[in-house]
Amino acid sequence: MSEKQLSIAQHYHERTKYYPETIAAKSKVLDWENQPLPYKEYKVGANIDLKPYLKEHPTGLTDEPDRTLWRVSQLLFCSYGLTARMPTLMGPPMYLRSAPSAGGLYPAEVYLVCRGTPALPTGLYNYQCRTHSLVHFWESEVWSVLQDACYWHPALASTDIAIVITAVFYRSVWRYEDRAYRRIFLDTGHILGNIELASAFTDYRPHLIGGFSDEMVNDLLYLDSDNEAAIAVIPIADQLNFRQQLPPAPTTLPSTTILSYPEIPDGKLLSYLHRATQIDQMRNWDVEAERCQAKEAELQQEDKYNFPFCTKVSIATRPINWTEDSTQGFPLQVLENTILKRRSTRAYNGANLTLDELKAILDFTYQPQHYIDQGLDGSPDYFDLSLIETFIAVSGVTNLEEGCYYYAPKAQELRQIRFKNFRRELHYLCLGQELGRDAGAVVFHTSDLKKAVNTKGDRAYRYLHMDAGHLGQRMNLAAIYLGLGVSGIGGFFDDQVNEVLGIPTDEAVIYITTLGRPRRV
Repeated sequence: MSEKQLSIAQHYHERTKYYPETIAAKSKVLDWENQPLPYKEYKVGANIDLKPYLKEHPTGLTDEPDRTLWRVSQLLFCSYGLTARMPTLMGPPMYLRSAPSAGGLYPAEVYLVCRGTPALPTGLYNYQCRTHSLVHFWESEVWSVLQDACYWHPALASTDIAIVITAVFYRSVWRYEDRAYRRIFLDTGHILGNIELASAFTDYRPHLIGGFSDEMVNDLLYLDSDNEAAIAVIPIADQLNFRQQLPPAPTTLPSTTILSYPEIPDGKLLSYLHRATQIDQMRNWDVEAERCQAKEAELQQEDKYNFPFCTKVSIATRPINWTEDSTQGFPLQVLENTILKRRSTRAYNGANLTLDELKAILDFTYQPQHYIDQGLDGSPDYFDLSLIETFIAVSGVTNLEEGCYYYAPKAQELRQIRFKNFRRELHYLCLGQELGRDAGAVVFHTSDLKKAVNTKGDRAYRYLHMDAGHLGQRMNLAAIYLGLGVSGIGGFFDDQVNEVLGIPTDEAVIYITTLGRPRRV
């Protein structure tokens, strides 16, 4: 073991960067005969069919258990449900879900842990997306075990149901190797974005928990932690029950920061990082709450970057109206329809976006307080958005000069830092993907990894990617609502993005979202 200047999370990020000189060597021939299945099957357990509740209108349900199952059915379907079945040339059909996944690999699994309700008896459930059902595979009391595993987080004191998202690592490793860890947590962020928004029209309020005993939660769900592990716990508070209308609570706990580690061979780096970012000792949420309050008091009131002499463009705008045409359903029917029809765009036609369209997308993504009067959460849970920054490369937005901009969410303005059309460079930076070249705007989520690790330990790496994916999903849905194309990109030349676009070198690129006009086939 030797001392390193970089923590294990920083080391992982450096080791998994793509470079023009080595990208060809990292390419691999996919073993299609051994592609892992994107779902689990349980041979034992009682089955609860949720499909009938997709057709029912809640006003027609008079029985309380049926109303609960309608809400749970809608929440799970909109969060991670099967929304399309596509034939393939090389085997079984491909199932598309309401949340996007890199390469369509869907490494996440969704479980319910229940204290016990008239609709859902106590125990453990796995969500089966192909049949839209729950398998009740463990019927004993488990809630106190979950509370203990989450160090008695306050949201678990009065809630009755918690979602646990796990990752089956090899589903993504099969294609993306060690870099898969990044994509797994981005994918989880997409699901968290759906859970947040779907909760609004099912009368739940999700409370994120990123700090928990990994070993205890894995054992609770009977997981083989070398292959599958828990990565987020989300108690869902019933907003129709006054007892469960809870104040916000901390969402993260720090892990240790590991500076001493062996030489780790390729193929072992992902599993080493995951073990290294686990929490294995008792933590106190009261202490974390005090720390968070102190941090909020110290947080800068201004946005992080205010480049001298830069051009500033106000992007304040009217919010998207998610309640339009609600006479045919419930008030947020438009939002639900948008979640279910979302697809990742395969190609853009290169035509311009309008500035109003870009404003609307940024407003919905970063200004949730503008949507309270529509019934959405004005302060949804993230892990730590103060650690995420946003830059936008503009290639084709009417009435907005081409170039690279820093997005300042507090001031609600774009601050221009580079002045040129980057279409050719974006094609190169996105590993030759035409999506980067033909998009009207390309959004980059970044973070200062050193600062993040100093704040949250190496577990910060998980939090950053889930938050970036969460933001990306809000961006996806706003674009789809506006009739635009949108697609996330997790593969890019990391360092070259900063060099070409003028993004400060301290900012590590976490995620890319492209926005454009879809090419019609």
